[in-house]
Amino acid sequence: MNAHLPFCRYVGELRSRGLLRGESATHGAQNTQIGYITYDSRRVRPGTLFICKGAGFKETYLADAKNSGAVAYVSETKYENVDLPALTVSDVREATVVLGQMFYGHVTDRLTTVGITGTKGKSTTAYYLRAILDAQFAAEGRRPAAIMSSIHTFDGVSETESDLTTPEPLELYAHFQNAFDSGLTHMIMEVSSQALKYGRVQGMSFDVACFLNIGEDHISPVEHPDFADYFASKLKIFSLAKIACINADSDRFAQIVQAAEKAGADVVTFGKNGADVRISNIRVLSGEIVFRVDSRSFRGDFSITMPGVFNVENAAAAIAVAQCLNVPEQYVREGLRKARAEGRMQIYKSADGLVTGVVDFAHNKMSFRAVFDTMKQMNPQAQIVAVFGSAGGKAISRRKDLGQTAGEYADFVILTEDDPGSEPVADICADIARYVSCPYMTVPARDEAIGKAILGEYPHSGNALPRVVLCLGKGHESTMKYARGPEVFPSDSVLVQRFLAQYNALHA
Repeated sequence: MNAHLPFCRYVGELRSRGLLRGESATHGAQNTQIGYITYDSRRVRPGTLFICKGAGFKETYLADAKNSGAVAYVSETKYENVDLPALTVSDVREATVVLGQMFYGHVTDRLTTVGITGTKGKSTTAYYLRAILDAQFAAEGRRPAAIMSSIHTFDGVSETESDLTTPEPLELYAHFQNAFDSGLTHMIMEVSSQALKYGRVQGMSFDVACFLNIGEDHISPVEHPDFADYFASKLKIFSLAKIACINADSDRFAQIVQAAEKAGADVVTFGKNGADVRISNIRVLSGEIVFRVDSRSFRGDFSITMPGVFNVENAAAAIAVAQCLNVPEQYVREGLRKARAEGRMQIYKSADGLVTGVVDFAHNKMSFRAVFDTMKQMNPQAQIVAVFGSAGGKAISRRKDLGQTAGEYADFVILTEDDPGSEPVADICADIARYVSCPYMTVPARDEAIGKAILGEYPHSGNALPRVVLCLGKGHESTMKYARGPEVFPSDSVLVQRFLAQYNALHA
């Protein structure tokens, strides 16, 4: 970390990048030591260089920052009412990356970093790879791999539930700094389309970038206006990559490979169709999913214990990345068998075995279809009840996809809340319901919705048994995002187990 560099060094770096606009007012601050950098006025401490960014930024935030000890600020706008040295820049997002990387001493280059992107499977692939690396590191007496996923973040200092799939730049660098200071050597990251579009990972270098698949998602006025923008954003990961691992079975495979090669990345493919890491002969044996791998480093049968044949694709991605990182085969095998991802295909059963609760983070068309396909195959005689909603104010096109897919596969649907934000839950559910072709009902409170599904308290149930209840979208998450902000809320796993206990008591 380059803490306490003088202010003039940051000014010089912005000038050399062509980011300074006009005459910045730095009166007498050139030799002031910068001890911290942030864009959150609540985190300002004496010696802070404060960055004014965000659509909702207010001048009062800058005034608060000054009162808390900020010594200068960076902004696209000059705030005449706040008497602080100012650096006016043409692009505050890019300036944040430049200043942040400088402050943290380009710590993102000091770890072996894997970036994983795709429409579905990012978290599961990340946890497969983490388990593989941890198996190797444990055998070698090393600390585990760091991870930043949509499920949780571990950086060697803290382990927390994630808010964003890919954090904003300064938080991102702080996690890398913690990992480096803690003696961790590898960082596994999920990389979202938003992070790529808005430059959160700009200035980084991925030793391996893994591109899983592509399908329509995150289309809304506040995310991506159309699929072309979403796809183009995803492809930006290759400009940051040394090696690109690409799913040979993905839609638009030729375009993906072309983008990787144009960016200068070495390409390694994985999948079923003539890939460099080829998967074949997939079958289920004694509760495990077994498949054959043929590649330059690995050959023979491998197995996973996480439910869902669709997870073979994610395992293949992790195997391909492990090959690029020269992980010995024994640790690949061990890690794949041990891997678990909280909130992914977690299965719970009633004491009589007639009610199955499934918790999965599936929240788009591709992941919905994969979960429904798997559960239909595993439970051909059971009634399928799906409990889900969709986030408020974003990914609007997803509502049609979820409604149509659930209507196609489920026997009954219960629509409910899923991070509604400021949008009324009833409106979101009504929007989804337009596309649901099977019987359905709306129960706004998620805990009540899951309870009704587990206990069979819904129309058309006829107390149907066996019954499989799919609780989709929230996974492990223990908060619900409302207009007033995130609030503590029981995870779907907690709720499923609670209501299965009630079912067991009623049927003892």
